[in-house]
Amino acid sequence: MTNTSRVLSPVLPLTSFGNVLMFLFSITLAAAIIYLNVSVLLSILLSSALRSENRFMYMLSTCLSDICTGVSYYYVGALDVKDHYQSPTRTFYIAPTFLGLSFMAILAAQADRYHAIMSPFKYALRMTRNKTLVVIFAYWFYAFSIVAVQNLVPVGTASKVTSIGTFIGNIFAVVIMIGLNIRLFIIATFQLGREPPSEERDNKRSSVYLILLVAGFFLVAWIPLFCHIIVCNFIGTTCYSFRNEGTDPLRILPRVNAALTPVLYLRGCKALRVALFTTVWRPCCKNRLLHRQLGPSKIPVQA
Repeated sequence: MTNTSRVLSPVLPLTSFGNVLMFLFSITLAAAIIYLNVSVLLSILLSSALRSENRFMYMLSTCLSDICTGVSYYYVGALDVKDHYQSPTRTFYIAPTFLGLSFMAILAAQADRYHAIMSPFKYALRMTRNKTLVVIFAYWFYAFSIVAVQNLVPVGTASKVTSIGTFIGNIFAVVIMIGLNIRLFIIATFQLGREPPSEERDNKRSSVYLILLVAGFFLVAWIPLFCHIIVCNFIGTTCYSFRNEGTDPLRILPRVNAALTPVLYLRGCKALRVALFTTVWRPCCKNRLLHRQLGPSKIPVQA
């Protein structure tokens, strides 16, 4: 079998009903990731009020990397692809990098919320929108710098560097994320609860609960893969025990999370939902908007 035929063949031979369903699932998942994240991304870009808040900049970053994940999943998920060092169908570390960028964005958003609540005055002075954009640009630049280095050095060297870096990075990142989750939960439950009722307190609490929810689902989707990679690095065996990316549940879970994250953003942020329904989804939600503004009895009936 040639490399070309391997690239062009579906994730599984379309010889049974189950294999066809698996192929359709991969296509549908990729489409859902793109559609949901594009909707949220446009909602933020088209709203000046949302663009003025730093937390929505991290949402933009997450959506952009997840859109790229969705596009790449048409290749790594729907086709017979093994995305590792010596595979002829590899993506040269690009597809996994988009998943890693989402991870870094959520971790940065957690740190941002922690700083904003613990030191609100210092946060307002230090973290302007331009500085937030610099932070986002920095971890995007870092991620693709690593990709460039991995593609320039020999495969054996890239494998050793990646295995060590992944092992150390995964452990520290997961510990930090879990620690921030616990700390933010304590702040939202006790510290903000002692403040007098106000719109500002409610906004702080909702933003903290939202990032806690997103980070929690992220950890549930990623920890199985992290543990699997760490065990592989200890044993020294290949981490690809399945036929390809599209049939490996440990690698499907992070992609499912990429479709779930924008849903959590919309569920947990009223301002984002309003922006979505009044701009991006306005043509298909016109009757819903009229129902809310005028009431059901005043909606004009078309003849």
